[in-house]
Amino acid sequence: MVKDILKEKISEVVKAILPVVAIVLILSVTIVPMPTHVVMVFFYSCILLMIGMVLFTIGAEQAMAPMGQHVGARLTKTRKLWLILLLGLLLGFMVTFSEPDLQVLANQVQSIPNRVLIFSVSGGVALFLLAALLRMVLGIPLQRMLLVFYVIAFVLACYAPPDFLAVAFDSGGVTTGPMTVPFIMAFGVGVSSLRGSRHSSQDSFGLIALCSIGPIIAVLILSLIFKPENATFEPVTVPRVLHSLQLGGMFLQELPDQLYEMGQSVLPIAIFFCIFQVLLLHLDKKPLLRILDGIVCTYIGLVLFLTGANVGFIPAGFDLGAILAAFPYNWIIVPIGMLIGYFIIKAEPAVYVLMKQVEDITAGAVSGNALLRSLSIGVAVSIGLAMVRVLTGIHLFYILIPGYAIALLLTFVVPPVFTAIAFDSGGVASGPMTATFLLPFAMGACMTLGGNVVTDAFGVVTMVAMTPLITIQLLGIFYMWKARRTPETQVHQNPLEDFGDYDIIEL
Repeated sequence: MVKDILKEKISEVVKAILPVVAIVLILSVTIVPMPTHVVMVFFYSCILLMIGMVLFTIGAEQAMAPMGQHVGARLTKTRKLWLILLLGLLLGFMVTFSEPDLQVLANQVQSIPNRVLIFSVSGGVALFLLAALLRMVLGIPLQRMLLVFYVIAFVLACYAPPDFLAVAFDSGGVTTGPMTVPFIMAFGVGVSSLRGSRHSSQDSFGLIALCSIGPIIAVLILSLIFKPENATFEPVTVPRVLHSLQLGGMFLQELPDQLYEMGQSVLPIAIFFCIFQVLLLHLDKKPLLRILDGIVCTYIGLVLFLTGANVGFIPAGFDLGAILAAFPYNWIIVPIGMLIGYFIIKAEPAVYVLMKQVEDITAGAVSGNALLRSLSIGVAVSIGLAMVRVLTGIHLFYILIPGYAIALLLTFVVPPVFTAIAFDSGGVASGPMTATFLLPFAMGACMTLGGNVVTDAFGVVTMVAMTPLITIQLLGIFYMWKARRTPETQVHQNPLEDFGDYDIIEL
């Protein structure tokens, strides 16, 4: 059993990482003369990434998802709405505060103290998780909440300092990473049963969508208070490796930092679960040990994954973007960026958590592979648009406003479950791979072209989060069309047939 699971996960991870490795290696020996030491570091980083992804995905299935489901389900048995909301607020803050990608964002904003920014973003996620739980309990259509909150975000953005806009919108993507997604989505599945309606399980989607808006609004408000005038960027330092000992030293030097940071990420959630276990949950020994083993597996997997990503992917992405942008035909960064974007989404750990959740909740009506293809297309388009911004310096709003307008208009057409899945997918797609490879890729190109990194390169994360909102909802339109062509005798077997309605719970 264990051997079969391990074999399956290794196969998934190799298929996910191999295309990205192949693209970089082929480019490095054909049109992009990347330094040998950077390619070597990148290659060894990929090995760490693959081992880390295998361990993380196993750990997420054994620990993070079951923890969230157990906590959510046990809370619903109390039937105490105030307790559910209070613990939801606490969990939202705690999980976001421990999200590793948030630390990366905070280090880029020199005009606001790191702790102030981190607390503001965590508070934004906590408040919007609270709003998401209320939506589930009261049966409020997600479409209405998304429309209202995105309008608020864009109104605030009109008054925010220009150099701060991209960072504010990027914050919505970095807070829904490998720690947040498995726990919050599973927590939502447990709490969703409180309504007891036929759509309660589908209502668990949308948590990540709303939690992605909270940081945007929080950071925009923060920018108005601090009024940062000169947001700065620290250039990526490309390591120089002369021999194998130095190569090993680079990874060993990064390892303690990741052990400490991931300890900060995993430990608070583990402590919370242990306290909950003693006070309310009382799981048997076997499932409890399975969850504890999964926590350790998740921790080790994240440490190895982020060590490899930070050491090898950042310099490789930066060098690749810088060299391509120096070509006379520098427009080539657009198609190459799109190609990398199409495949790199498969290397995001949280994507597989969402895929499994979607297949389970929709009883296989929405396949994980269809979701992944739609995400890949969306990310490819977003990276292409991001590279156009790097080349032309056009304002971020010229892409975000039409993009979100289309996404929000589609919510009036597609079944609500596809809207929820789409907006959840946007947050999931913009994970650590985006921050450690695609963002440096844009930064390297932008610096070579002499652009403003803060205004022209930043924004990649939010664009990666935006385009899946459109592509997944278009997938929903396809499923609607397919359902209409289904013979009437099979309609009642379709798990998506009732997704267009909402039932309101009586409190």
